[in-house]
Amino acid sequence: ADYLDNGNNKMAIQQADKLLKKHKDLHCAKVLKAIGLQRTGKQDEAYALAQEVAALEPTDDNSLQALTILYREMHRPELVTKLYEAAVKKVPNSEEYHSHLFMAYARVGEYKKMQQAGMALYKIVPKNPYYFWSVMSLIMQSISAQDENLSKTMFLPLAERMVEKMVKEDKIEAEAEVELYYMILERLEKYKEALDVVRGKLGEKLTSELQSRENKCMAMYKKLCRWPECNALSRRLLLKNSDDWQFYITYFDSVFQLIDESWTPPPEDEHSLEGDVHYSIEQAVKFIEERITEESKNARPLRGPYLAKLELIRRLRYRGCNDEYKLGDPEELMFQYFKKFGDKPCCFTDLKVFVDLLPSSQYTKFISQLLEVIPLSAAAENEIALPADIKALQQHLCVVQLSRLLGIYHAMDKKEKLIVVQELMLRYRHGLEFGKSCLKTELQFSDYYCLLAVHLLLDLWLEGEETAVWQCLTLLEEGLSHSPSNAQFKLLLIRIYCRLGAFEPVAELYSSLDAKHIQHDTIGYLLTRYAEALGHYTAASQSCNFALRFFHSNQKDTSEYIIQAYKYGAFEKIPEFIAFRNRLNSSLHFAQVRTERMLLDLLLEANISTSLEESIKSMSLSPEEDDIPWKDLRDNRDLTVLFNWDPKDRDISEEHKKLSLEEETMWLRIRSLTLRLVSGLPTLSHTIQPKNSEKTAENGVSSKIDTIRSLLQQLEGAVDSGKTFLEQKIQYPVLGPPPTRMAGFFSNGSCQCQTSLFYLVSDIYELDTNGLEDSAEIQERIGNSFQSLVERLTDLFNKCKGDLIEVRDGTLKTHPNLLENLVFFVETISIALWVSSYCDSVLRPFKSNLQKKKKKKKESSVAMPPVFTHFLDYVTELQTLTSNVIDHIKGLELILTELKLEELSLKDTLLLQEEKKFTKTVQGKVQSSYHHSVQEIGELLKKRLDTIKKLKI
Repeated sequence: ADYLDNGNNKMAIQQADKLLKKHKDLHCAKVLKAIGLQRTGKQDEAYALAQEVAALEPTDDNSLQALTILYREMHRPELVTKLYEAAVKKVPNSEEYHSHLFMAYARVGEYKKMQQAGMALYKIVPKNPYYFWSVMSLIMQSISAQDENLSKTMFLPLAERMVEKMVKEDKIEAEAEVELYYMILERLEKYKEALDVVRGKLGEKLTSELQSRENKCMAMYKKLCRWPECNALSRRLLLKNSDDWQFYITYFDSVFQLIDESWTPPPEDEHSLEGDVHYSIEQAVKFIEERITEESKNARPLRGPYLAKLELIRRLRYRGCNDEYKLGDPEELMFQYFKKFGDKPCCFTDLKVFVDLLPSSQYTKFISQLLEVIPLSAAAENEIALPADIKALQQHLCVVQLSRLLGIYHAMDKKEKLIVVQELMLRYRHGLEFGKSCLKTELQFSDYYCLLAVHLLLDLWLEGEETAVWQCLTLLEEGLSHSPSNAQFKLLLIRIYCRLGAFEPVAELYSSLDAKHIQHDTIGYLLTRYAEALGHYTAASQSCNFALRFFHSNQKDTSEYIIQAYKYGAFEKIPEFIAFRNRLNSSLHFAQVRTERMLLDLLLEANISTSLEESIKSMSLSPEEDDIPWKDLRDNRDLTVLFNWDPKDRDISEEHKKLSLEEETMWLRIRSLTLRLVSGLPTLSHTIQPKNSEKTAENGVSSKIDTIRSLLQQLEGAVDSGKTFLEQKIQYPVLGPPPTRMAGFFSNGSCQCQTSLFYLVSDIYELDTNGLEDSAEIQERIGNSFQSLVERLTDLFNKCKGDLIEVRDGTLKTHPNLLENLVFFVETISIALWVSSYCDSVLRPFKSNLQKKKKKKKESSVAMPPVFTHFLDYVTELQTLTSNVIDHIKGLELILTELKLEELSLKDTLLLQEEKKFTKTVQGKVQSSYHHSVQEIGELLKKRLDTIKKLKI
């Protein structure tokens, strides 16, 4: 066992063998040996050994534990349940084995069996937790039941009765048990009963979370629309803590609900269960004013009351009755707020919510009013006034962010924008003084100046200013050198490098972000969208693996979390874990990475038909199976991960998110159908019985071609919807979701090529079943297909020609679309080769039969059917074309090697020495990345050329 712990598996196997020689029946040693075998990659031997021991139904703890470990490593948790079922039968009173059995069922989600195991445990050892494990398993059955009705009429009522029994017998002990009761009543929509439980004696046990009891009451009052109670309770809680924003919202919601219902308090009784109720605007105004007066006595200033006043004004305005309540002018209130909290980083986000209360004619005046109160001082008359301390810097930054948000910078012309960029960078560099003592992991105080300057340059770039994008990268790299852990700098660099077609620097940036756990799903798209598209195949493989490892381990980890939740009675977390697992299993990104990973593997590994067949087998791919949950696909991407200070009309809208999901799903459909069509190729090349034979349908091949034809129809459909979608010419904001590769796929002609290749498969199959005689028409059709394919591929190659980087009047322009087209060319030619190799496997037997006939008849005049010539011409042309592309790529490599970027006279003499250094770095990174892409694409094409040479029948 020690050897196994230290990872020395071979020694472990040897030691186990020694022991087994002496003691043949030492079960535990056998299992430890099996673990060693499993870890050295000998799965089958390990499994056989384990089954020997398991068949004996062991009941000693060591063997059971060791087998459990082994089965887990084999990803076969269902075998653990069998083990403990047997052990429990033999030792029916063991609390330990029963609880292991319960947990084994939990790992595989067998809720009904968990319910029974929980009750069996409770009978042996009447401990409350075991009883409630059983109750929770009923709730799980209700959550997983497909039939909503069943869960409302059977599982939940049964769970409710089980808890009621314990309540009546006064056996409820722990908070978790009360939580569980509340959960059942809430799911049964018995809100009144749930409220009674929380308010009653049982509710006193709810103590682990702050205000747990009040929050649950509030939730039920809302469900029951009991607005008087909502109001009184939120008012009471605000008196305790006047900074709790959620209660202000409930307070306002309930006041206006009561006003709309013209509610009045009952004459004699209490206003409500929770005490006095406010039911008029006057009361609300007075209440908020009192909170502000109270707040001013406080030693530590609170933001809540001041923001609540702005929120109230907003709601009154919305109802068209603001003026009569004299709450003050929003502009003045925001100004006062800034004076109080302007030096806090949250000041901007607080005010952002309320800027629409300002009339746009007041924007400039408002900003200058704020600037006037910031202590800035200039060294000389015409120099920029700078802050003397961090407080003043924070205030100034807040104003700059507000200026961007109010669209003041957007309205400037090019010249003005460039002046602002210079000013911001000057302020950025000056602000670095305040952060000299910062650790590497801390951000500089002035980082946002740099980001805002970059945003202004991005505006200019979108307006057609080529140099601006290089300056963006330069400034970001400079920023990153001072603030090496600033994620915003990194994310923005990733996006811009990708837009320019340079993937190499991106991989490093992304790994330095150190994405954790769920982030592989929420921001992983930044990486996986571009790696392969820009020709970095190795990096693409790695980034897919990264993501997939997270998704696969999540399935395993979640069951561990669920088990811990049972052990510690955190029942309300269990449905959350399940929801989390489902959310990840139906993640759009997961489906995309799975599909692209397999396509990529086929591209990189499968050169000739045999290895195509092997690769498809090893991925257990089958054309009939579609494992993507289309109906439940979830877009878990975080599309707002990049900060921005844009006004609403320029920001990412819900509409953009919806359209982006639609586009991603369409593109995924096209990719997944392509993958399934490729995986169908090897299934066709089986020897087919001569025609008229009964056996054609039996050997299953004819059904395979039907599968392929039906997939092809679906692909046509998917392509049509894709084209219709692209007709909308959607422009996402530059910081919004990146568009898919779909537009390029259509416009460069890859799509038409790939589709016609799959049609060709259908024709060749027909030739195969009909034979060479009387098939002149099919042969001609095939010949024409070959010809038009070569034309289309040549066309596609022409769209790859041109320089990747060109220098025009001293500025650099990149053409990443040429790279994307080259990548599509490699993929399309690969599909062409797989189809040709299928064609080859059909024509070879025909040819050898003809040669046999020739020998028999001793005549030299047996005519060769035209399809052979067509095929040979086609293969020769493919070879020439591929050689030309390889030469073109060599040319690109040469140009990229010789291109001396540093000699570019950077026209912009405004650049400081500091900036020139970073500009050089940036251009070098792009150049090196292109070089890398072109090399990888070239390598892959050379492999393809070798394959073509083998295709001479």
